[in-house]
Amino acid sequence: MDGYTVAQRTKLKIKARNQALADSQIKPKLATVLVGDDPASQTYVKSKQSACMDVGIESRDIKLPANTSQRELHQTISQLNEERTITGILLQLPLPKALDDVLAISSIAPQKDVDGLHPNNLGLLIQKRADLVPCTPKGVIVLLNYYGVRMAGRHAVIINRSKLVGRPLSQLLLNEDATVTVCHSKTEDLKGISKQADILITGIGHRSEFTVRADMIKPGATVVDIGTSLVGGKQMGDVDFDKALSVAAYVSPVPGGVGPMTTAMLLYNALLAACLQNNVNLGFSPAELKATERS
Repeated sequence: MDGYTVAQRTKLKIKARNQALADSQIKPKLATVLVGDDPASQTYVKSKQSACMDVGIESRDIKLPANTSQRELHQTISQLNEERTITGILLQLPLPKALDDVLAISSIAPQKDVDGLHPNNLGLLIQKRADLVPCTPKGVIVLLNYYGVRMAGRHAVIINRSKLVGRPLSQLLLNEDATVTVCHSKTEDLKGISKQADILITGIGHRSEFTVRADMIKPGATVVDIGTSLVGGKQMGDVDFDKALSVAAYVSPVPGGVGPMTTAMLLYNALLAACLQNNVNLGFSPAELKATERS
């Protein structure tokens, strides 16, 4: 499953719609907030800002020192909440250990929460009413939809229970009428459960400690790899990709699978948030990218 291709098609749609909405004075502007100087986080923020530029979305870079207090962080976010020209706020995670990420995310105005992680937005997700949905889980659903993978009635197994990925993804799959099993470090007989999956999704990210082997995959299954690890300076996922291909119908690669989809969904949320704040219909959903459109 080629995430680069699906992400690029999504970005082209976003760019075209953004240009069309300019006549209606819809001008999305994303504020990225980075606390501390973690090199990986700096790279991620720069890539997100570059992606915004590619589709014509303006961004503002806000950097705070690592010793920023919870109160100072909330003050910064509060100012962005009040600023009308800022239509989206992205708080780069993880935060320094002294800061509470749940409290920080909860201080973002729900209508500007482009990560879809505010408690209000997560609650709406359970009710199947969410507009702003977490980017990686949404990217997985769009990727499955693009390749025509049926979710309704199928058994989906997620090896990840994080609040950023596994939990919201399980809800999205339930919303698609899948039967969902969530596995984690305390799960017994993980191999036995994973081999039952029609759709197997993994996001551990510690390749030296955990690998999804071919004998863990049901023949003909779809395997989505969200995990990322650096092994010998090379980025790798959780899945033994080459051997998994001999068993599965589809396997998403790392890099080039879910990663580009996450960025594309962030851009979609950034444009959608601006439209929602101006009571304008965006007129486009990534779900429109069907398998029949592939060339």
